[in-house]
Amino acid sequence: MKHIETISEFHRFLNLPAPLHPLISVLDVGTVPHVDRDEPMNMVFDFYSISVKRMDNFKVTYGQQPFDFNEGIMSFMSPKQVFSIAVDNKNEEVKKSGWVIYIHPDFIWNTPLANTIKQYDFWDYSLHESLFLSAKEEAVITNIILNIRQECDSNIDKFSKPIIISHIESLLNYADRFYHRQFITREKAAHQLLDRLETLLDNYFNSADLINRGLPSVRYVAEQLNLSPKYLSNLLRVLTGQNTQQHIHEKLINKAKEKLSTTNLTISEIAYQLGFEHLASFSKLFKTRTKLSPLSFRASFN
Repeated sequence: MKHIETISEFHRFLNLPAPLHPLISVLDVGTVPHVDRDEPMNMVFDFYSISVKRMDNFKVTYGQQPFDFNEGIMSFMSPKQVFSIAVDNKNEEVKKSGWVIYIHPDFIWNTPLANTIKQYDFWDYSLHESLFLSAKEEAVITNIILNIRQECDSNIDKFSKPIIISHIESLLNYADRFYHRQFITREKAAHQLLDRLETLLDNYFNSADLINRGLPSVRYVAEQLNLSPKYLSNLLRVLTGQNTQQHIHEKLINKAKEKLSTTNLTISEIAYQLGFEHLASFSKLFKTRTKLSPLSFRASFN
């Protein structure tokens, strides 16, 4: 594991001159010297990374998922996230272009951004959930990055930091907007995901060992779909108006309604079969979702 604490240390690792500002750096990916490695290297940074780049014959593994940078994509990593880098084909030159911004948490300390930066869910997305930019979107993002770079390369004065912070906030807000566009425009993949989610939940709630397994968690569902929990919930919210937890509850309530209307099982037995440890928890959820208690639903159905 290569643990890099400062941006200056990372510059030295890349055989680059020290950054003009020790807490923020904007790198032209095409000018970064290639670092030869016989094996993939696991790394962790103590600072934020925002990248917009294309890289041929170069792969990153992040969250156990391989990801290549052949397309124009935007990705985000927050401090303490582990990733690995490797050259895909040692016999071919790594072709790369784009930009990376490195921001140390100390740079935004005691600013409004320090309180809001974690509110952007894409810090918790996996690399294979990166933002695929259109040409127009990439131009918008690149222009902001160039403005940040210009400020970083200028003489530092009392205006530099607030201006850079303002540009970073704009960058994050545009990324948030473009992610919501991606949820909508990648319609085929989105509907395939919904089908997989329905099948996953149907199989889970129809399994014979549901009593022992308990209720499925959001994390479990996301892992089965090969997505990060926040990406899945945000995608579902845009597509259906419900997050992952609400989808799980909807499937659960439908299963409960089926048992209440077609069996003579007691409410306690139904709650137990659906993975609830306590009857009160089941009854509360059922009433919250249906406005009826389980007993009232059974009576009205009959």
